[in-house]
Amino acid sequence: MIDRITPIPPVDRLAQVEQVQPVRRRDAGSFGTMLQREIQSAAPAGESFSVAFSKHAKERAEERGIEVTPALMGQLADSVERASAKGATNILAFDATRAFIINVPHGRVITTMSQEEMQENIFTNIDGAVLLK
Repeated sequence: MIDRITPIPPVDRLAQVEQVQPVRRRDAGSFGTMLQREIQSAAPAGESFSVAFSKHAKERAEERGIEVTPALMGQLADSVERASAKGATNILAFDATRAFIINVPHGRVITTMSQEEMQENIFTNIDGAVLLK
């Protein structure tokens, strides 16, 4: 028929568990603000972007009569910095007379082109274009 169930004595598990303090959240602002802080803290203060030419790019620049001056290197570094801020990885940096394909994360010029070659080429595998200042 009906069996009686005997009550089970209560277990005091709360006494065995350590008291955990709630984690306080910092008032850090928006995600964008936090991201900018992290980017700034990751790069040393005053760090500027640098650009180097690959062996192939050096050879092409010489063949095509493109003079690599400190001013040009500054323009390319500025282009890499601006493209990096937008998240680009491979860019075309160009002006009216020359063009450079640059890998942004590595700061490396992959190849160069003169004005004549730019007219005949289609640029692929880039995710950004920067007009040289």
